[in-house]
This record gives sequence, C-alpha cells and structure tokens, in this order.
Amino acid sequence: MARALRVEYPGAIYHVTVRGNAQQDIFRDDTDHHLLNTRLAKSTQTYQVRLYLFCQMDNHFHLVLETPNGNLGRFMQSVLTGYTVCYNLRHRCHGHLTQGRYGARLVAGNEYLLKLSRYVHLNPVKVKDKITQVLPERIKYLGIYKWSSYRSYIGLAKRLEWVDYGPMLALMGGHDKERMERYRYFMEAGIAVDDEEFIAAMNRSARSIGEDDFREWVDERHEELLKERKHPEDVTLRREMGRCPEPEIVLAAVASAAGTTVEGLKARRRNWIWKGIAARLLVTQSGLTQRECTGWLGVRAGSVMGYQIKRAAIVLESDARLARRVTRLESQLKTG
Repeated sequence: MARALRVEYPGAIYHVTVRGNAQQDIFRDDTDHHLLNTRLAKSTQTYQVRLYLFCQMDNHFHLVLETPNGNLGRFMQSVLTGYTVCYNLRHRCHGHLTQGRYGARLVAGNEYLLKLSRYVHLNPVKVKDKITQVLPERIKYLGIYKWSSYRSYIGLAKRLEWVDYGPMLALMGGHDKERMERYRYFMEAGIAVDDEEFIAAMNRSARSIGEDDFREWVDERHEELLKERKHPEDVTLRREMGRCPEPEIVLAAVASAAGTTVEGLKARRRNWIWKGIAARLLVTQSGLTQRECTGWLGVRAGSVMGYQIKRAAIVLESDARLARRVTRLESQLKTG
C-alpha cells in the first residue's frame, strides 16, 4: 500500500506524534528516555532542525519543530530508526516499535503555535490518573515531570542545547525572566480547563493546524504531490525527495537483526547471507548502486555485490521465516 506523502518545504513547522505499536510502551525506563534524547540531539544537528519543544509519555511522544531545509522525512527517519535499533538491542527484541507512520501536521501562525505548545506540555497532567487530582497537585506534578522540555522552559531545569527556546518565549513578551513566568502562567491556566477552540482546530484536519485558507493550501499541495508521484515505492523518487534512509541507518538496522555490529557485518565472509541482505537493502532502500555498496560492506567489486544480492533473493524465496524478518526490516526502514 502506498504511503501518504508529506508536504515538506523550507521553514515548515510541524506537530509530530509517534505512538507505540499496538499501544505498547516505547519507553521502559529512564535509560530509554535518555536514548531518545541523545538521538534527537544528534539528528537535530545533522539535519539542522529547530526543535522547539517535546514531551515523552510511556507509549508515545510529541515534537514541535521547524525544518529550515524542508527535510522532515529524513530527520524523522534518522530519529525513529536510530532509536528503534538502540531499543531493540538494549532489550533484546526485534520488530516494530512504533505504530505505522508518525503523525505530522503543519502548523500556521504564532497563536496556534503557542496553544500547541500548551497542548503538548500539558500531556503529563491530562492522563486519566491525573485529571481527578486537585489543581495544586497537578501543577506540582507538571513541575517535576522530567521527560518534557517544560521544566527547562520555566527555569526549573537546565536548558538543553538541542532545544530552541527563543521563538516560543518571544511570543510571551518582556525580558527573559518575565517570559518564563508568563509562559508558566499560560501553561497552568490550561490545566483545569481544556482549550476547546484549539482542540476543535486540531480535529479539523489530519494534515494541518490553522485557519481555513492555510488548511486549504496544505490540502491542495498534498493533492499536487499525489499527482506528481509516478510510483509510490520508486526508490529514485524517494531519494530525490529525501525520503530514503541513509546507508548508516540501513546497516545499523541489518546488523541489529543479524545480532552483530556494523563492523562485524562488514568483516564477515562474503557469502554470509546477512551481507547479501544488507546489500539488497542498500540498493532498494537507500538507492545505492551495486558499485556504491562495495565501500559500505568492505567488498572490492560490484560484481561480487551483484552475486550476493542474487543469492540473498534465492535464499529468501525458500526461507519464509527469514523473508518475514527482512520484510519487517523493510517496513521499519520505510517508516517516515
């Protein structure tokens, strides 16, 4: 089935949501939260993404970010695949961690952006076991919840280098301390009473949050992209659109599935089946040529790569269990 295209352009602002597969938890402990933060720090720098804020719950997380280079797909591919590989290695499991594709809605205007930040940051006190608590208890809990950017927004924690606080706080006016205080008051004012108008705006579209003309523009652009797309799984088209996973990501995922490291994958004998699978995925997922694969897999000749890819195809036809594992890998690499 074809995946819906993302509307991407330089300067686009998104509300991204990622949920656990089958509503399962995607964080088991504090170390998992730290792993995602490390991945976010690295990917924001690599792809020059401005991350305005985040909130991590047990079975999902939110990001609000801007893409100056119009590269949401590549950024999220790096974040999700990188985190999934680390998570699976750490917990000795495999398969999908997140549910289908992540959600990504374009956001228009400062008013919507500010209200969205409140919606995201208040997640910890909007869950079932918190909404019955009295207001002071909910305010206290929000101030001690570690896995969001809220505490560093209001001065209760050190600011994170990979979070861009300036644009959101600038909307509050005043000097730095005043902005933090005003932001805190703005957040706390939304704890007891939901912003029904903003929630309604969020529910009007799965692609955007904004006024009617903005939503219409996003929908029109989406239709244009659908017409431009010749084939949903054409690797050349995905590569041109920046939606192909980087070779490093592919190799890390294959190495994890094979129970080895990337260096171990490169060092193994040339007729090892996982080496052929890695070559196959570098071609089909990253869009590399067989010759380009040689440097990534420590092989001298493109003809050897061709042989390994063909051999992998033959083995996969006769080994249904291995074929299912590779299919899961392909789905994981296409997430985003």
